[in-house]
Amino acid sequence: MLSLALYSLAAHAATPESKALYDQTRAAAAAQYKADHAQCRTLAGNARDVCEAEAKARQVRAEEDAGAQYKNTLDAYTKARMRIASANYDLDRAKCGALGGNDKDVCLAQAKATRVAAEADAKADEKAFEARQDARDDKRTAQYKVALEKCDAFAGAVKDNCVSTAKAQYGK
Repeated sequence: MLSLALYSLAAHAATPESKALYDQTRAAAAAQYKADHAQCRTLAGNARDVCEAEAKARQVRAEEDAGAQYKNTLDAYTKARMRIASANYDLDRAKCGALGGNDKDVCLAQAKATRVAAEADAKADEKAFEARQDARDDKRTAQYKVALEKCDAFAGAVKDNCVSTAKAQYGK
Protein backbone atom coordinates (compact mmCIF):
# COMPACT_ATOMS: atom_id res chain seq x y z
CA MET A 1 0.00 0.00 0.00
CA LEU A 2 2.76 2.43 0.88
CA SER A 3 4.67 1.86 -2.33
CA LEU A 4 1.60 2.86 -4.35
CA ALA A 5 1.02 5.92 -2.23
CA LEU A 6 4.68 6.85 -2.56
CA TYR A 7 4.17 7.67 -6.21
CA SER A 8 1.07 9.75 -5.63
CA LEU A 9 2.56 12.27 -3.25
CA ALA A 10 0.99 15.66 -3.58
CA ALA A 11 1.99 18.86 -1.90
CA HIS A 12 -0.98 19.76 0.24
CA ALA A 13 -1.63 20.59 3.84
CA ALA A 14 -3.30 18.10 6.13
CA THR A 15 -6.99 18.80 6.54
CA PRO A 16 -8.96 18.51 9.78
CA GLU A 17 -10.72 15.51 8.23
CA SER A 18 -7.43 13.75 7.57
CA LYS A 19 -6.28 14.46 11.15
CA ALA A 20 -9.53 12.97 12.46
CA LEU A 21 -9.11 9.91 10.23
CA TYR A 22 -5.50 9.55 11.38
CA ASP A 23 -6.50 9.74 15.05
CA GLN A 24 -9.39 7.34 14.48
CA THR A 25 -7.14 4.82 12.70
CA ARG A 26 -4.54 4.96 15.46
CA ALA A 27 -7.20 4.47 18.13
CA ALA A 28 -8.68 1.53 16.22
CA ALA A 29 -5.22 -0.01 15.83
CA ALA A 30 -4.55 0.36 19.56
CA ALA A 31 -7.92 -1.19 20.44
CA GLN A 32 -7.35 -4.07 18.03
CA TYR A 33 -3.88 -4.62 19.50
CA LYS A 34 -5.32 -4.79 23.03
CA ALA A 35 -7.92 -7.33 21.90
CA ASP A 36 -5.32 -9.39 20.03
CA HIS A 37 -2.92 -9.22 22.96
CA ALA A 38 -5.61 -10.40 25.37
CA GLN A 39 -6.29 -13.34 23.08
CA CYS A 40 -2.56 -14.14 22.99
CA ARG A 41 -2.50 -14.45 26.79
CA THR A 42 -4.45 -17.69 26.48
CA LEU A 43 -1.47 -19.25 24.69
CA ALA A 44 1.86 -20.37 26.09
CA GLY A 45 5.46 -20.62 24.97
CA ASN A 46 6.49 -19.79 21.43
CA ALA A 47 2.88 -19.74 20.22
CA ARG A 48 2.26 -16.82 22.58
CA ASP A 49 5.40 -15.03 21.41
CA VAL A 50 4.36 -15.43 17.76
CA CYS A 51 0.81 -14.31 18.52
CA GLU A 52 2.05 -11.18 20.30
CA ALA A 53 4.51 -10.39 17.50
CA GLU A 54 1.71 -10.77 14.92
CA ALA A 55 -0.51 -8.43 16.93
CA LYS A 56 2.29 -5.88 17.21
CA ALA A 57 3.10 -6.13 13.48
CA ARG A 58 -0.57 -5.51 12.60
CA GLN A 59 -0.66 -2.49 14.92
CA VAL A 60 2.56 -1.05 13.52
CA ARG A 61 1.36 -1.50 9.93
CA ALA A 62 -1.98 0.20 10.63
CA GLU A 63 -0.40 3.10 12.52
CA GLU A 64 2.43 3.63 10.05
CA ASP A 65 0.12 3.50 7.03
CA ALA A 66 -2.15 6.06 8.69
CA GLY A 67 0.76 8.29 9.71
CA ALA A 68 2.34 8.22 6.28
CA GLN A 69 -0.95 9.04 4.58
CA TYR A 70 -1.62 11.84 7.05
CA LYS A 71 1.83 13.42 6.70
CA ASN A 72 1.95 12.64 2.97
CA THR A 73 5.68 13.22 2.59
CA LEU A 74 8.31 11.07 0.96
CA ASP A 75 10.20 10.89 4.24
CA ALA A 76 7.08 9.76 6.12
CA TYR A 77 6.42 6.96 3.63
CA THR A 78 10.04 5.81 3.77
CA LYS A 79 10.15 5.83 7.57
CA ALA A 80 6.85 3.95 7.71
CA ARG A 81 8.20 1.25 5.41
CA MET A 82 11.31 0.96 7.61
CA ARG A 83 9.25 0.58 10.80
CA ILE A 84 6.97 -1.98 9.15
CA ALA A 85 10.04 -3.93 8.00
CA SER A 86 11.36 -3.88 11.57
CA ALA A 87 8.04 -5.12 13.00
CA ASN A 88 7.92 -7.90 10.41
CA TYR A 89 11.50 -8.81 11.34
CA ASP A 90 10.48 -9.13 14.99
CA LEU A 91 7.60 -11.38 13.91
CA ASP A 92 9.90 -13.55 11.80
CA ARG A 93 12.33 -13.86 14.72
CA ALA A 94 9.52 -14.96 17.01
CA LYS A 95 8.54 -17.62 14.48
CA CYS A 96 12.14 -18.87 14.51
CA GLY A 97 11.92 -19.41 18.27
CA ALA A 98 10.22 -22.77 17.81
CA LEU A 99 13.17 -24.11 15.84
CA GLY A 100 16.51 -25.33 17.04
CA GLY A 101 20.06 -25.81 15.85
CA ASN A 102 20.93 -25.00 12.25
CA ASP A 103 17.26 -24.63 11.28
CA LYS A 104 16.95 -21.76 13.75
CA ASP A 105 20.16 -20.15 12.48
CA VAL A 106 18.91 -20.36 8.90
CA CYS A 107 15.52 -18.98 9.92
CA LEU A 108 17.12 -16.02 11.72
CA ALA A 109 19.41 -15.33 8.78
CA GLN A 110 16.41 -15.39 6.43
CA ALA A 111 14.49 -13.03 8.72
CA LYS A 112 17.39 -10.59 8.74
CA ALA A 113 17.82 -10.85 4.97
CA THR A 114 14.12 -10.11 4.47
CA ARG A 115 14.36 -7.02 6.71
CA VAL A 116 17.50 -5.77 4.98
CA ALA A 117 15.86 -6.26 1.57
CA ALA A 118 12.71 -4.38 2.63
CA GLU A 119 14.75 -1.49 4.02
CA ALA A 120 16.93 -1.38 0.90
CA ASP A 121 13.82 -1.29 -1.29
CA ALA A 122 12.40 1.59 0.76
CA LYS A 123 15.62 3.58 0.44
CA ALA A 124 15.93 2.82 -3.28
CA ASP A 125 12.32 3.85 -3.92
CA GLU A 126 12.96 7.11 -2.06
CA LYS A 127 16.07 7.84 -4.14
CA ALA A 128 14.30 6.94 -7.38
CA PHE A 129 11.39 9.24 -6.52
CA GLU A 130 13.79 12.08 -5.70
CA ALA A 131 15.67 11.50 -8.96
CA ARG A 132 12.44 11.66 -10.96
CA GLN A 133 11.46 14.84 -9.11
CA ASP A 134 14.86 16.39 -9.89
CA ALA A 135 14.54 15.40 -13.54
CA ARG A 136 11.07 17.00 -13.74
CA ASP A 137 12.45 20.19 -12.19
CA ASP A 138 15.38 20.25 -14.63
CA LYS A 139 13.03 19.80 -17.59
CA ARG A 140 10.76 22.62 -16.40
CA THR A 141 13.73 24.92 -15.97
CA ALA A 142 14.98 24.11 -19.46
CA GLN A 143 11.51 24.68 -20.95
CA TYR A 144 11.26 27.98 -19.07
CA LYS A 145 14.59 29.13 -20.53
CA VAL A 146 13.36 28.25 -24.03
CA ALA A 147 10.16 30.22 -23.44
CA LEU A 148 12.18 33.24 -22.26
CA GLU A 149 14.37 32.96 -25.33
CA LYS A 150 11.26 33.03 -27.52
CA CYS A 151 10.12 36.16 -25.69
CA ASP A 152 13.32 37.93 -26.75
CA ALA A 153 11.86 38.16 -30.26
CA PHE A 154 9.32 40.67 -28.93
CA ALA A 155 9.66 44.16 -27.47
CA GLY A 156 7.82 46.37 -25.02
CA ALA A 157 4.50 45.32 -23.54
CA VAL A 158 4.27 42.23 -25.75
CA LYS A 159 7.61 40.99 -24.40
CA ASP A 160 6.57 41.77 -20.82
CA ASN A 161 3.33 39.85 -21.34
CA CYS A 162 5.26 36.92 -22.88
CA VAL A 163 7.70 36.81 -19.95
CA SER A 164 4.94 36.95 -17.33
CA THR A 165 3.05 34.18 -19.17
CA ALA A 166 6.20 32.02 -19.20
CA LYS A 167 6.77 32.66 -15.49
CA ALA A 168 3.21 31.69 -14.68
CA GLN A 169 3.31 28.61 -16.90
CA TYR A 170 6.57 27.26 -15.48
CA GLY A 171 6.13 28.40 -11.89
CA LYS A 172 9.11 30.74 -11.83
